[in-house]
Amino acid sequence: MMDLSYIINILGEDEGGDVNPVSPPIYQTSNYYFRTVEQFRKAITNERDNWIYSRGNNPTINLLCRKIAALEGAEDALVFASGMAAISTAVLANVKSGDHIVCVQNPYSWTETLLNRNILPKFGIEVSMVDAADTSALIDAVKPNTSIIYLESPNSWTFELQDLNAIGQFAEEHGIMTIIDNSYSTPLYQQPISLGIDLVVHTASKYLGGHSDCVAGVCCGSKSMIDKIFLNEFLTLGGIMAPFNAWLILRGLRTLPVRMERTSRTTEAIISFLAKHPKVKMLFYPHHCSHPQHELAFRQMKKGSGVFTIQTVTEDVDKIERFCNSLTYWRMAVSWGGFESLVIPSCTFVRPGLYTGLPINLIRFSVGLEEPESLINDLEKCMQFL
Repeated sequence: MMDLSYIINILGEDEGGDVNPVSPPIYQTSNYYFRTVEQFRKAITNERDNWIYSRGNNPTINLLCRKIAALEGAEDALVFASGMAAISTAVLANVKSGDHIVCVQNPYSWTETLLNRNILPKFGIEVSMVDAADTSALIDAVKPNTSIIYLESPNSWTFELQDLNAIGQFAEEHGIMTIIDNSYSTPLYQQPISLGIDLVVHTASKYLGGHSDCVAGVCCGSKSMIDKIFLNEFLTLGGIMAPFNAWLILRGLRTLPVRMERTSRTTEAIISFLAKHPKVKMLFYPHHCSHPQHELAFRQMKKGSGVFTIQTVTEDVDKIERFCNSLTYWRMAVSWGGFESLVIPSCTFVRPGLYTGLPINLIRFSVGLEEPESLINDLEKCMQFL
């Protein structure tokens, strides 16, 4: 069995013959040539295993696929130009007109746009959004034509978990494909495939890349499923990752364990501070004892990462805005998982024409690599505005 250090630093990198670079090369090419028609003919009949065109295979990209698959405990992986390209492709590969999908309530906003708003319903696909923290509610939502159960554990804002083992077992018994967004935990802290989930997707722009300098996505699963996706939706839809971005993610993987460890430790200190602060009404973090699924979190996740939400005592939007505007070390931005600490208030989205269903007084935080004392002092200084 490969250990973490081997996967990150060695796997796939000692096969270069006489040239052995410490940093993997970037194959910035779109095309590959052949010396004979016979070579060309053989290659074109098996694009999965040959270098023909970088919309399919590319050495830099394929190295990244090998490493991420190994980290997830999957047989194979594909990487994409964005997390939504990975999610959309994984879903489209396993659904047809007339099918039904069960999805967690309040998933990532663009996932909901795909499944429940503007895209799949146009093609006669029905989606049920359920509180999947209750496994029985999820099972009750399944219909004879259910083809996919889509999970996000924990989800993006209020961090509900799903019992992956129970859901995976149920889905396997009923021939239903399970897909999970595992961006929050990374393969280091949660491995859904070992718990019975079929496909794992990530927005690699976040922790896997870790430097907020590229947009990327990942889909991991069995070799047969990844081959099927490669030969159909992947090659056809063309949501491919550029070789340079693959190299950036490879670079990010080198430091993933130390970044995650640092982020997790810092988050624990910040959570301890916020949990007892009088301006905080509720804390949403799976690995804090106040979370209703605290035991499940420790059962299926090794550690918590650096994203959490607070609900403030006040519902005064002016006060919430002043708090956020006054922070120094926490920058306001979408996304998370980079080296920098970020904050985003739900009142950014709760307005006429764009109501998300979230309470107006939520603030989501993403902990970066700054000194914990600096982040806590910044929060403490600005709490007076709430």
